[in-house]
Amino acid sequence: MTQNTENLRVRRMKKLLREALLDLIEERGFDALTVSEIIQRAMVSRTAFYRNYQDKYDLVEQIFEDEMHILMSALGNFGPERPPQQWVNLFEHVAEYEQLYRVLLGGKGSPWFVMKMRASLAELVKEHTLVPNKQPIADRRVFVNGFLPTLLASLFVDAITWWLEQGRPYSPGEMAQYCSKLAASIFQEASAWE
Repeated sequence: MTQNTENLRVRRMKKLLREALLDLIEERGFDALTVSEIIQRAMVSRTAFYRNYQDKYDLVEQIFEDEMHILMSALGNFGPERPPQQWVNLFEHVAEYEQLYRVLLGGKGSPWFVMKMRASLAELVKEHTLVPNKQPIADRRVFVNGFLPTLLASLFVDAITWWLEQGRPYSPGEMAQYCSKLAASIFQEASAWE
């Protein structure tokens, strides 16, 4: 078997497992699932599953890593726009992969996924300070120690979750604008702290 054929088979298997996982989470919730149910739904052998994943948590973690890679590529470089185009890109990315985010961030999803997404977005905020009016923060400890990045990451994760649960009543640009204004007001308040 050639390397290309093997790569194609692995990609196909991963796609089937991802679809099966998301469908089963919607039906039953993440915590109730077993590997046997996932592989049965995906029509993948147990051997093939365990060749690539340790357990269902490893499967969801690899799905998360793949999505974060795609998301970071979509965000690109940060600029001074209002709201930054990256925020629009974030909501456009979520809209494109709506089922994944709706299922994994929703009530039947994985608390681990929510926590991991918050941590990743907090790191992104720390690295790029996603605020249009980059004002100096008087007490840098609240930023460096992670309080503000964590707070802003929670704002985004909760905003995304609400947006998807409500059937996306606003466009990605509108959501980016609302979140941008909220984040700017949080940073403005924090800049006055001593």
